[in-house]
Amino acid sequence: MSQLELLNFQNHRHLRVRPDTDAAAHFVRIVAGEFAAAAASCPVLLTKDAATGHFYAGALFGFKSGESFLKESLDRGGFHPLNLQRDGFFISGEHIAIDRSNPRFSETDGEPLFDETQQPGVGLRHVQQVLGQLQAGMERTDAFIREMVDLKLIEPIDISLSFDNGERLTLQGLYTVSLDGLRRVDDGAALRLLRAGHLQLAYTMSASLQQMSLLAHLRNRRLAAFP
Repeated sequence: MSQLELLNFQNHRHLRVRPDTDAAAHFVRIVAGEFAAAAASCPVLLTKDAATGHFYAGALFGFKSGESFLKESLDRGGFHPLNLQRDGFFISGEHIAIDRSNPRFSETDGEPLFDETQQPGVGLRHVQQVLGQLQAGMERTDAFIREMVDLKLIEPIDISLSFDNGERLTLQGLYTVSLDGLRRVDDGAALRLLRAGHLQLAYTMSASLQQMSLLAHLRNRRLAAFP
């Protein structure tokens, strides 16, 4: 269970933070500013929040829950989602809160949260930057998704894949932006999308689907190594 506490030197001066290690994450929420970097390593797709029914964007690292190729991506210098980098840290008003139950936190291992001058250490300064990027990116991402919804440009994408061991997987509940729909928008909408940067985001999402074959290749290689 989460134990959120407002971060401060008095209560957390002995606390350390380990590197994020959620290598099992197979679909990670991302913001618009991450689309280009993500698309170079993995598919960027939309799905619906189970609680609200609203769309959000995510990077796909695997085809099953608990099965992820994030580590392989990181090992070759690939995309590292901000949401994983900030794992255990949250924005609470104008402050940062931490989840003390998160295994990233320790009093003996990792980077000190605070230095000897009571200022944020290297690791905490990095998290502060990450949280700032996420907070700034959410508004742009939400605006992009709203525009795609309003123009009826979001379409479901059912992905069926066959693997060398004979297994066949079908992914559902995922969405992308319709390129055919984009071509049909009127000139005014197209100009609006271009000036807002939404057109670039839409085409980046579409191009990222080429990474699906890379994920399938990584899965086949893992299956061969661990039959």
